[in-house]
Amino acid sequence: APGRNLKGALLAAAAVLLALDALGSAWLARGRGRGAMAAILMGLAILPGPRAQAQDLDPDLMRAAGEVALAYVITGDARIDEASEQGLSGLSLALRARTSVEPGPPIGIDLEADDLSLLTFLYWPITEGQAAPGPRAYLRLNAFLRSGGMILFDTRDGDIAGVGGPDMSDALRRLAAPLDIPPLAPVPDDHVLTRAFYLLDDFPGRWQGNPVWLEAPPVDATTADGMPFRQLNDGVSPVVIGGNSWAEAWAVDENGYAAYPIGRGWEGEQQREIATRFGINLIMYVLTGNYKSDQVHVPALLDRLRTEEYLAP
Repeated sequence: APGRNLKGALLAAAAVLLALDALGSAWLARGRGRGAMAAILMGLAILPGPRAQAQDLDPDLMRAAGEVALAYVITGDARIDEASEQGLSGLSLALRARTSVEPGPPIGIDLEADDLSLLTFLYWPITEGQAAPGPRAYLRLNAFLRSGGMILFDTRDGDIAGVGGPDMSDALRRLAAPLDIPPLAPVPDDHVLTRAFYLLDDFPGRWQGNPVWLEAPPVDATTADGMPFRQLNDGVSPVVIGGNSWAEAWAVDENGYAAYPIGRGWEGEQQREIATRFGINLIMYVLTGNYKSDQVHVPALLDRLRTEEYLAP
């Protein structure tokens, strides 16, 4: 629920107190005694002050922040929303089993009503009939992106899209137009997303073979001597865009079994495993940024420090 704006009331109260303070000082300076000042203070004590109404934060959002819970956008399509919840539940189980990250149950987000400031990761499945959020929702979304949050846009059309850029979906272009999205490019081979936890060269979901897009690296990024990877963006890309239907690849039912089929036989299960590894890499990238990239550079930096110390007079 939105909080009550107290700015006007507090400014008015401060102005009244300042005026009364000046008046009291003047009376005291004129020798009118301390009785008048005492009366003023007594009057101020019995005046009802402005009643501040604290913002009631959604307990589910507070729980999500404390448990690093993964969040998804509620689209209004029951089947898509169920797939999102099952998908993030499956990814959370994999994170708890394989990493030190222990997310709580995923949370559905109503963009028109919910505060995003406590979240880190937001999965947004795109549907053709999805209504665009209102202006206030886009203000919250842009603040979320500027403060280090990430949105994974999933157009879920990787089985038919095949080629194209991040604007291949008209629905995505319409929904994302008001957002402050930087220039995008396909994930480069040396991006930290390819090695945040697992070494990956593909990012499949239920579908595969389609490009995945994120913030374009700087045009002047180069590889330094002794360092195998370029220093790309300092922080985390605010958006990742693709159409591989990742939630359906991660999804598990109430018994922990895969909720959607992928491919055929062993190859399909191998694709599901790579999709899970991509999800883990993505969340580790969101949580740690370029830490893994910096760690790769540590040996070269230590060698350089040893050389400089040896050559120092």
